[in-house]
Amino acid sequence: MQPLKAHVHNGRLVLDEPTELPEGRVVELVPLDEVLANGGDYLDDEERARLHEALREGIGQMKAGNLIDADKALAELRAHR
Repeated sequence: MQPLKAHVHNGRLVLDEPTELPEGRVVELVPLDEVLANGGDYLDDEERARLHEALREGIGQMKAGNLIDADKALAELRAHR
């Protein structure tokens, strides 16, 4: 789902575009500057370390020529939804 933009009007958040969310869906809103102040995500130190290790491993595989076609990989991921 794409991020939704809203503005404050009379103390209430008003969406700037329509949404197809179902009626009654609860949505958590977080001010963008708070997200950016936290490094842009909610990863803790252990999760961030695992992410960086996975990225290093992927870069190593790429440099070694262990690649797969992106279109095929995306098609496979979509098939598992």
